[in-house]
This record gives sequence, structure tokens and C-alpha cells, in this order.
Amino acid sequence: MKVVILAGGLGTRLSEETDLIPKPMVEIGGRPILWHIMKNYSYWGFNEFVVLTGYKSHVIKDYFINYYIRYSDITVDMARNAFEIHNHRTEPWKVTMLYTGQKTQTGGRLFEAKDFLGNERFMLTYGDGVSDVNIPELIRCHEISGKLVTLTSVQIAGRFGVMEIAENGTVESFTEKPQGDDAWINGGFFVMEPGVFDYLTDGDATVLERHPLERLTEAGQLNAYRHYGFWRCMDNLRDKNELTKIWMEGKAPWALWLK
Repeated sequence: MKVVILAGGLGTRLSEETDLIPKPMVEIGGRPILWHIMKNYSYWGFNEFVVLTGYKSHVIKDYFINYYIRYSDITVDMARNAFEIHNHRTEPWKVTMLYTGQKTQTGGRLFEAKDFLGNERFMLTYGDGVSDVNIPELIRCHEISGKLVTLTSVQIAGRFGVMEIAENGTVESFTEKPQGDDAWINGGFFVMEPGVFDYLTDGDATVLERHPLERLTEAGQLNAYRHYGFWRCMDNLRDKNELTKIWMEGKAPWALWLK
């Protein structure tokens, strides 16, 4: 199953870092948060990624093109214009990077990936959030629900779109960023069926979190997987610093590959 990652936004609330690099490339402990997200999926055996780029997309492309050299031990013979690789350090990943436009919204970016995903189930998440979500359990929840889309719901004070969820997991209402505390919010880490593309109808202006998820809710096709563990979105510099501190202390709950 392919993993799609939204990585094209401007990251304006993290402008201290994103003037030079896209938000998913902002580093936590010397590695981009995008790398942390991919390592988490890879831990569960998912190694094929489709990264939806936009703002400063070349930075993401350059990172993966040079990944093999970046993390390997090498000798460079400058006189002969040659190099030798000694101990290589790489990942079992296949990474497709799609340029989806500078100003394209989340749903519009996803629609651009349609031809690369085929008629198969896929996963989707944001390029700025880390979690210790159990991916196999998430997929099982999705399969049991029989719905087109399952999202991972987490609890945090009112900063994101919130939902009311029935006992069987069906989302009964979806509202983007209301006021209030301790509501269940959209934490990303979606599982989607290809039928979701029928709901992405506003071109580049399609905001996944608005009309598509609202219409899926009305159709009874949006399911929620309640996650009670760790989840954090790197929304601003404070979040970045807190995540870095957790990582440097060796206490990162999302780093399942280190446990």
C-alpha cells in the first residue's frame, strides 16, 4: 500500500525555518520531520511513498536524490574526479515526488496523485505531524468500517477541525477549527479508498478538510480511528523546539524504529 504525504504548503507560522526550506524539511535532531514520518511508516512495513511537493519542491527532491551519498561513508579522489563508497546507510524506500503547485490546496494536491495511485487503497498524512499510531490497527479499523475514508482522531485543545464520533466510529459532524477544548480532532494518518477522488471536485482549490470531508460525513463514508497515544503537529517554532528536545533526550514516542 502506498503512503501519500502532503509536503507542499508554505508553513508561514514557522517562517523562522521555512524562508529557506519547505516545512517538511525542517529538522528534528538533524533529520527532516518528513524523514521521521517515513521512518514510522517503514517500521510497519510500508516503504513506497508519494510525496506531494509545492513550495521549494527542489529541496525535497535534492534530499532524496542525494540521500545515498549524504548518509554513507565516502572517499573523494579529487584528482581523478572519482569517489568510493565504503559503508552505505540507506532505506528500503521507493519515493515518488510530484510537483503539485505552489498554491494548490490539500485536496487539489491529492487529486494530482490520482494517476500514480491507481485503483488501490492508499494512506495519506500531513508532512508536519508525528505520532506513535499503530498503522496495522488503523488499517483494520478502516477495513471493519467499510467506509471510503478513515482518519486518525486525537484529542488536543481547539486548534484543528473537530468531529463528533458515534460509538461505531462513524463521523457524525465535522467542523474546521472551532473554539473549544479537548475535542476529537483530525490528526491525519488517513486510510483511503480510490472512491475518495469523486469528492475532490474543486480543482486546485479543493481543501480536503472542508467540502470533501464534510460531504463524506454527510454520506456516512467517513470513519475515525481514535488514537490515545502520542501525536504532535509541528505548527510553529515552539513545537519544533519541543519535538527536538524530546528527540535529543531519547524520549521520542514516535520513534518506534528505535525501540
